[in-house]
Formats: sequence, structure tokens, C-alpha cells
Amino acid sequence: MNLVSELKFVPTTCPYCGTGCSFYLVVRDNKVLGIEPWHTPPINEGKLCQKGRYAHQFIHSKDRLSNPLVKRNGVFEEATWDEAYRLIAKRFGSFRPEEFGCLASAKASNEENYLMQKFARIVLKTNSVDHCARLCHSSTVSALSEVFGSGAMTNSILDLQESNCLFVIGSNTFEQHPLIGRRLMLARKMGAKIIYADPRRTPTARQADLYLSMYSGTDVALLNGLMHHIIENGWEDREFIESRTKGFDLLKKTVMNERYSLKSVSRLTGIPEIDLAKAAEWIAKSKPCALIYSMGITQHTVGVDNVKSVANLMMLTGNIGKRGSGVNPLRGQNNVQGACDMGCLPDVYSGYQKVADEDSREKMKLLWGVEEIAIGKGYTVTEMMNVLANEPGKIKCLYLMGENPMLSDPDLNHVRAALENIEFMVSQEIFLSETAEFADVVLPAACYAEKDGTHTNTERRVQRWRKAVDPPGMAKPDWLIICEMARLMGYGKCFSYKDESEIFDEIARATPSYHGMNYKRLEHPGALQWPCPDENHPGTQILHEKRFATKDGLGVFSAVEWQPPAEVTDPEYPLILTTGRCIWHWHTGTMTRRSKNLDSEVKTGWVEINSRDARDLNIDDRELVRVSSRRGSIEIPAMVTEEIKQGEVFIPFHFKECPANLLTNDAVDSIAKIPEYKACAVRIEKIGVMRE
Repeated sequence: MNLVSELKFVPTTCPYCGTGCSFYLVVRDNKVLGIEPWHTPPINEGKLCQKGRYAHQFIHSKDRLSNPLVKRNGVFEEATWDEAYRLIAKRFGSFRPEEFGCLASAKASNEENYLMQKFARIVLKTNSVDHCARLCHSSTVSALSEVFGSGAMTNSILDLQESNCLFVIGSNTFEQHPLIGRRLMLARKMGAKIIYADPRRTPTARQADLYLSMYSGTDVALLNGLMHHIIENGWEDREFIESRTKGFDLLKKTVMNERYSLKSVSRLTGIPEIDLAKAAEWIAKSKPCALIYSMGITQHTVGVDNVKSVANLMMLTGNIGKRGSGVNPLRGQNNVQGACDMGCLPDVYSGYQKVADEDSREKMKLLWGVEEIAIGKGYTVTEMMNVLANEPGKIKCLYLMGENPMLSDPDLNHVRAALENIEFMVSQEIFLSETAEFADVVLPAACYAEKDGTHTNTERRVQRWRKAVDPPGMAKPDWLIICEMARLMGYGKCFSYKDESEIFDEIARATPSYHGMNYKRLEHPGALQWPCPDENHPGTQILHEKRFATKDGLGVFSAVEWQPPAEVTDPEYPLILTTGRCIWHWHTGTMTRRSKNLDSEVKTGWVEINSRDARDLNIDDRELVRVSSRRGSIEIPAMVTEEIKQGEVFIPFHFKECPANLLTNDAVDSIAKIPEYKACAVRIEKIGVMRE
């Protein structure tokens, strides 16, 4: 028998970062054997990063959840679906709407996220539905919606290579989004200059033409300083400012203050004046210029201010609405953009239609065929954890789909206290995560290779997942689990979908920016980028070409003053901690640490410390040290290096045995409610044990 003839090559999209790379899953006998290049899709053209190359290895892990689990006397026991559903329906029926919290997932499909928020709003009658975008890019959505009228990446991955200058700030692109990093290198090959601002000399910094070594939490000062120098030299784009924007005079008054002179900004950020001046000139004169950022900008108590400031800089220089330009936030997870688009936020339905707007509520009631829908303000995930920890009994029930706050949220002792106060919790998962351990019922879900669906990448491109194999045991796709629970609770008519394509058709009816999409159109490897208002529309590669999405069509300048982080250093905690990812792992490690090849490369975390700081503390490379903040301590190996700024330390957040988020601060941005992961005060103590 010819074994090759038995192989199937199933085209799909990577389940990791927001780039949206495509590949073939190689399947035989209901098992994924490997991954092969799919050269046609334009984003990655058959190329993959390390995580994508091994994105099949966790699928058939022996510890995949395959049966529903019900906790009895503190111990999980296997149960039937009927037993699990009936227990959930009974308990869900015992709580009032204001006592629920629901967490959707940026790892799940658009269809599943849409149904999660629909279930919350018509079955549970709550608007307390959120997801991990709150922890990574909620400040982007809040700020860019106000400034541009849309909270999304303005340009496309492909046109970044047409830039003459790329300003990367708060994004280690070559490790976080390697195939977007490739576009930067293609631009550089054509003569573009790359400017990089970060406290660490990362792989991205090593590819830059100009590296700005800055302190965490000084982004607004840096950006205002660049604008100060541009205006001082008359390099601003006056025509763009006059015809496309408003509020410039107030911005100018703010940034031209002496506190944002290059001398003052250099002292605050630690960047030499000559480098600040060079960066300002390159950005202003090397059109088109694109600005790229990620969580180094967003994860601050001033995250909204940071994002407004990057928008200010790009409007000031006229770098909006053109190929190779724009404000380009890179989403961390595969479907952060889509989960937001689907309305998995407490204040909006799909397409960012306001929950508080009566016309939007009536539209959704009519579409969903119900007379009653959730009303009132819902909680964000950070607010949920605070209420659970500090006001026991106010929120009594949590329903989670693929979220792991026991590693992903800040101040994990605070999160633990919150989860211990829950009366009833349901978790849908592919593995028994650190958070699922707290649940009363765990429902086994299908992973990306075991279901159909769509997700929306960082550039608004809606792409397909295609089922390659069956889920393990009794596991089911999240969308089917939600529908079956809804039917048991009396809402079968609202959740009577035959398959994922029917759900997507409803999404298109509900969501103006998706109106012109359907599964047939999404079969094309290039897919479609929203907004796509009708079935003849080709999709939109670049936003704001002629007018912004604001009511009057004008971009809004914001006068933003620099403020320090919520927690600053002092003699007891003299170092600034910042956190992030490494190229081999992804977020809480639930999938990548079950990949043999990825886990063999990096088996645990580390703390990067500048060699001068290490010398002062008598710490050697690879020595086990204790890192402490006001919230807790971890023991972790030291990595002594020159490639981090003196006074700063860095810890990757993937590793449960040395969790960075035990240390991080749960102080949040007052508007976006995003936590300040990127700057808190710590100390490091010598333990005196060497690691092999």
C-alpha cells in the first residue's frame, strides 16, 4: 500500500501570535503528523517561525482533556456531558445577572467568541463579559477609537516593507512576531531605516539602525520630545495637520514646554540627545514612516496616553492613510482582534456597537429573536478580580472559555484570593490549566486543529481554521458546548446552528465591518480585511486614506503629559521590572511547554540583570536569586548581561515555576483598565546556588 496516498494536507492558520501565518497540517489516521509549508497565502509565503513550525506537537498530548470533570469533595471526577450540563444549568439558574462574570478567549474562533458574548447577554443576562485583550491591547482600542474613530491597526503587514522608516517601540518584533520582523528586513533591504526603542537590546534592537535605550515607563516623555524637536525645526506636515486633523494648537502648547526639550527628555529616558535628534529627523523626513508597537506601550497605567502619543506623532508627520505608514499595534494572540470585534467586551456588541445605545440593543434583540437582553454596566476582567477578592459575594459565578488568569493576570496572590472566593466556576479548556484547577466543572474543548472557524489577525484579516482531526475522547468545539448549554437552559431557538458557517453568517449580519464576508469568500488564501461592507467589496488594506472614522472625519490630537509609573523605585525596591515573551514560548506556556522541540530549547525562566547591577549585588551568571516585589517573591536563575539597561530587570512570563506575574502590579489605566505589567519596583537578593 502506498502510504503517501493516505496523507491529507489540511490548510489552516497558526494558533499562536496575531500575525496569522498559514500552513498545512499533515494528517493520517486521524492524527496530525507534522506541518508543511503553504506558499500561497501572502502573509508568510510558506515561511514559519519556531512556534508555527511545531504548532502540531501539543495537539495529541497525553494530558489533553477528553472527558467532562466535576469536582466532588475537592477532587475532580469524570462525568458524562449530561451530568455536567445539568449541574451547570442548575447552578447558573441560581444566580442573579449581576453575580456572573464571563471570560471569552483570544485563542478561540470568532464564532465561539461571538456565541460566548451572546450567551452571556441573553441567557445569563449579564454584560460582564471580557477577555485577555483587557490585559494586552484595551488601551489601543480605547485610545485609537477616540483619536481615529477605529481601534485597529491602520495598515497591512505586507505594505510595511514599503516604508522608508520604521519606528518600533515597545515591541520585540523579531521574537514576538517574527514573520512581521521579516517585512521589516525586506524594507531595510530596500533602504529603509529602523529605529528601535526599548530597555533591552533585544534581537529587534540588533537589527536596528538606531537603538534608543530607554527606561520603562518613559514613553510619553520620549514621544513628546521627538515631537518637540520636529516642531522646533519646522518638520511637521502642515498640510496634513490643517486638512485632516484638529486639536494641534493644544498639542503644540504641551510638547513645546521645556520639560520636553531633548536635554530634559534625555535625562528622563536615559537616551542620548544626539540619538533623540536623529530619530526625530528620520521619522519626519523619511516618508512614508510606519510606527509599530505592542505591549511595551499598552501595558501601563498610562497605556491610553501612550497610544494617543504614538498617534500624535504619526499625525504630526502626516504618516496616516498611506502605504508603508500608519499606527500599527501588533496583537499578541491569534484572535485578540477578532474577540474584540465579536463584542467580548462589557460595553459593546460585535462591531463595537455600544451596549448603552438603545438602537444597538433593539437591533441585537431583533437579530437574536429575544425580548429581554442584558442591561447595565458590566465588569472588565481586572474589575472582576478586584470585586471577587475585595467584595466576596458580589460576584458568585465565573464562566471561562480558554482563559488562564492564574498565570496571565498581575499580582497572582490577588488572583488566587479572588478565585478562592468564587461560589461556582466553569472552565472550558484543552488542558487542565492552573486556573481550571479552581473550577467546579471542567469541560473538554477542541483545539484549533479539531474544528472549523475563523479568526482575525492583527491587520484585520479574517482567516479560516479547517478541521483536520477529531477531538480526543468526548471533547467538543467550544461553540457546540455553548449551544448545547443554551438549549438546556431554554434558549435552543437562539442557538440552533448546524455548523460554524451558519454562526459566521449571523456575525456578518450583526457586524457592519463584516457584512460582506462569508465562508465562500474566505476560502481565498488571502482572505479579507475589514471593513468589508458588502459582498462586492474587496476588503480594506489601509484605513483612513481620505478621512478618519470619527464623526467629522478628522483625526484628534491629544495633549498628553508624561506621568511616572504607579510604582517607582526606592531604596527597598531599587530596580524596575519589565516582563515579556521569548521566541520559544507563548503566553502561559499551556501549549508551547507541551511541544517537545520548543520546551527542549527553553525549559524555565530567568531574570535578566545588567552586569553592573549584578556586580554590585555580587550575583553571578546562572546563579539562583530571589526577586521580590511588594506582592511576593520568586526564585529564578540570573542572566547577567550588558543587553539590558542598568537599573532594569526582565523576566519572561511563561513559566509557572517562577511566575513573573506573582511580582507585577495590578494597578490599572483609569480608562482602559489594563494593568501595569511593564514597570514595577523589585529587589534581587543573592541565594548562592548555581544552576546547571
